[in-house]
Formats: sequence, structure tokens, C-alpha cells
Amino acid sequence: MKILIAASEAFPFCKTGGLADVTGALAQVFSRTDDAEVVLFLPRYRNVGGGAFSPKAAGGSFLIPVGNRVETATMSRVQWGKVAVYFIENPKFFDRPGMYRTAAGDYEDNDERFIFFSRAVLEGAKFIGFKPDVIHCHDWQTGLVPAYLRTLYRIDSFFAKTASVFTIHNIAYQGMFPKEALLKAGFSWLDFTPERLEFYGGINFMKSALIFADLVTTVSPTYASEIQYRPEFGHGLEGVMKHRTSDLFGILNGIDEEIWDPSTDTFLERGYELKSFQRGKAAAKKGLQKDLGLEENKDIILAGVVSRLDRQKGLDVLLKAAPDFLDKMQFVVLGAGDPGLADAFGALAAADPKRVAFRTGFDEALAHRIYGASDIFVMPSRFEPCGLSQMIAMRYGALPVVTRTGGLKDTVFYNGEPKDSNGFAMDNADEGQLRSVLGHIVSLYGWRENWNLMVKNAMRGDYSWGKSAEAYIKLFNIAAQRRQL
Repeated sequence: MKILIAASEAFPFCKTGGLADVTGALAQVFSRTDDAEVVLFLPRYRNVGGGAFSPKAAGGSFLIPVGNRVETATMSRVQWGKVAVYFIENPKFFDRPGMYRTAAGDYEDNDERFIFFSRAVLEGAKFIGFKPDVIHCHDWQTGLVPAYLRTLYRIDSFFAKTASVFTIHNIAYQGMFPKEALLKAGFSWLDFTPERLEFYGGINFMKSALIFADLVTTVSPTYASEIQYRPEFGHGLEGVMKHRTSDLFGILNGIDEEIWDPSTDTFLERGYELKSFQRGKAAAKKGLQKDLGLEENKDIILAGVVSRLDRQKGLDVLLKAAPDFLDKMQFVVLGAGDPGLADAFGALAAADPKRVAFRTGFDEALAHRIYGASDIFVMPSRFEPCGLSQMIAMRYGALPVVTRTGGLKDTVFYNGEPKDSNGFAMDNADEGQLRSVLGHIVSLYGWRENWNLMVKNAMRGDYSWGKSAEAYIKLFNIAAQRRQL
């Protein structure tokens, strides 16, 4: 099977968040499948090409219409294991300081940038002679690809048997643009209807994929249900999702179990696994407490947070609840984002530096150490399509404290019985509920036999990409078979 993955970012080439981790991981996992040939198409941003990867020019160029003008695309290539990675190049669109935005906000021409990229994916496949059985598109930046396949490229024999599968990573980000983007993309006003591309008077790139893709997936079974039946999760697209319900599948993300492995993690004081987690986590806690200036106390509960600072993540709820527990817990928070949340965590840490440590920005080494040192890992998200942090935390024996939403509900199990639980869960991102759960944690922590039982449950979980990859390949085959009819 020939699989073309189209995405706006993929680790280790370009990354702003979890989307990159998922697309990069899937490319590698698919490439290990028998009889699969995988290519990955990405934009060539300014920061691509450093480190171990140096793309080589693919030779030649091709033209992409954008509105009433034509833009030139070139390509470069790098071999990444069994995956051939192709970068779509155009300095005008992609040679910029940020991938999507500056500190002042989104780039005003993001519609043109990803119209260009989406169409260049299809022209680029023809350019290199790669005739895909399926194109796997991710999030709004590639949302026009399925639409192009069924409209402008409908009579192109090169793609006659090509299916499209579209994955929603976060339906809150949809790619909404004024109606003029319709013509820039090459569609006609006949496509500007509620049944097709029109969305509240504009054009919505994600909606176009939901209408035209052969199959749609999202990153957890619970999120697949939430975005159909709860308007606060569907963000205006719940009607479209319900219309496609028979073609919508929730497939849980996995984590890279080589990067996130406490037994081989060089950032930790000492590696540990299921049989040795008590000594390993004690050493990690002691080291982290010392380095962050916290009180060195092996018996105090250490609560970790590694997160984007955003209201979605429910960290405002943690800020309200945490002060009540500073005599019984320590809190270590690593994150960047909302300036108000950053200031509030900074103030909490300044007021009680022996019990609270806050570090802003992204620090990979510190993230690993927080997972290793933490007894609990706090994620009271208001919504969470999948979430990777809770899986990493469990692999490191840090019990997650989560809201029952999206992928958190699908991975963290808590019924009050330690033998059946691998973490703690509450129904809503609510200050009172979080206080109640933290109070229960304080009581249970002294009951080490039951606590360790829960830690073992968490560490025994299978968080790999294996099952997810099998589910995707099965869907790719279904989509491709539909195209043969």
C-alpha cells in the first residue's frame, strides 16, 4: 500500500505541539508495516534543515495557481529510515520566523499559504511519480486536499483510485477564512453552499475535509463522540460530524516508547522499571527537589505539571485549589502560554519556594525529570482530544489526576478501588472536585501498599503505537477499496 501523509508539521523536522509528535510517529510506524511505502509531505519552513537532516533538492519546479496568479513550488527530500520526506518550498510563504504566526497573531495570508501547500501536495505527488492508495491528511492546514481530490482533480487519472483519510487533532482550530478564499483556492461559487464549503458566510478548511474525505478519524473514541453530540466540543461542526457518523472513527494516539522509557532515560538520576520504581522515583524526586530549591523530603507528595498554559488545560482550577494543599504537597509546573497563568504560577512559587517551583518555556530534560520525580501528574483539562502527557506520566509511575473527557477518559481509570485504578479522575474541571480528589490522594498516599498497586497498574499499560497503527491501516484499506468500486 502506498501511503502519502500530508501535514503542516512533523517531529523531528518542524514542531509547535503534539500534532508533530503524532504525524512523525505515524510515518515511522506505517513504514514498518509489511508492503507499505510511505512518503511524508511537509512545508519547508525556515528552521527546517538543521541538525542531523539536510534535505537535498529534488530538482525541477512546478506551478501552483493561487487565486488569479501562479506561484512556483520546488521540493527537497531527505530519507528518514524507510520514510521519504518531501518538503514543499516557496520562500514567500514559508521562509518566516514562525510556522503559523508571530507574537502579534496569525499570519494574515495563512489561507494562501495552506491553499498553496495543499495543492502542492497533489502536484508534488505527480512530480515524483508517487501514486498513493491513500492520502492521510492532518488538521485544517491540509483540509483542502480531500476537497481537491473530489472536485478539481476528480477527472485526473493519476488520482483515480486515491482515497483520503482526514484526522482531526483538535476541532477547536478549524482554519476559518473570508469567502474570498474560495476563489483563491480555485473552487467556484457553486461550491459555496452549506452542504459543501460555505460555513457561516466564510470558508472553513476543516469542514471541507469533513465533507469530502472518504473516512474521518480523531484521536480518541470519547472525543469522537463528544464532537458529535456536545456543541461545546464540536465548535459549530457537530452537525457535520453527526452527518458523517458512520465514517468517523476514534483511534487513540500512542507515545514513543523509546523516547519515554524510564529504564533507559538518561535525564533521570537512575533508570527504573516496574520492579525497581520505588528506588528510581525516590532518587528522581530527591534530585529534582534539590535542583529546584524545594524542601528535600521523600515523604511529601510531589505533583507535576508539564503543559501548555491555556484555559483548555484547566490550570486556572489548579491555581485555585493548590494553596490549600501546600502543607501536604509540592507542585512543580513547567509550561508556557497564557501570560496571566504564567504570572500566577510565578507568584505562587515566589510566595512559597520550598513548596512550589515554576519554570516557563520548554525544557526537554526538565520535562523528563518531572515525569520521573512526580507522584501525581495534574491534568484537569476542560477538553482533551487525546492527551499524551497522561500516558507518559503513567509509563513513569506518576498517577495522573484528570477530568473524564476525550482521551483522558479512555486511558485513566478510577473507580475508588486501587486494584482497578491507574490514576484519579473527576467529572468536570471544577475547583471543588479537584480539592476533593487531592484530599483523597493525601489520605491514600500514606497507604503505600494500595498506592504502589495503582502505580504498577499505570506502568503496566500499553501506550505504544502498535494497536493504533493497525487500526489506521485497516481504515486505509477500507477507504482504498471504496475507491476501487
